[in-house]
Amino acid sequence: MSIYLQIIEVSFWAGLAAVGFGVLFNIPKKTILTVFLLGFLGGVTKFFLLNFEVNIILASLLASITIGLLSIRLAHVIHYPPVVFAIPPMIPMIPGFYAYQALIAIMKYALLESTNHVEQLVLISKIFYNGFTMLFILIALILGISLPMLLLRKSSVKEGALPK
Repeated sequence: MSIYLQIIEVSFWAGLAAVGFGVLFNIPKKTILTVFLLGFLGGVTKFFLLNFEVNIILASLLASITIGLLSIRLAHVIHYPPVVFAIPPMIPMIPGFYAYQALIAIMKYALLESTNHVEQLVLISKIFYNGFTMLFILIALILGISLPMLLLRKSSVKEGALPK
């Protein structure tokens, strides 16, 4: 299977996961397709960039900016708050793998019985690498979703809803 079909497949599952989280958060039925498309586009952006060996932190930032910008535009078209469109597609991008690997390394370090300094240093390296990667991906997701909403939203979804 070609790499582009794999990117589309993984992005499809990201969109489906976004819909699942949207249903969990009780989004309106009218927005389900839009949430799927945003999850799909976020997945395409992230995995396409990862295919070209872009750092996962930068790829996550650009994918979340894509979702943030599109959710603002779609909020004005479909007349729902941007958060309805932005949050469910972001949840599948949360770096659970790196958190898991960091916790496994912490547990191995805590239960380490030998005094082998090389093994200790390897575990400490894994703890910091996976922990900081997870942290920076989360920061990238937060910045990518919140900055477009803070900088580009001039009014609410419904014109005139804010006092002037």
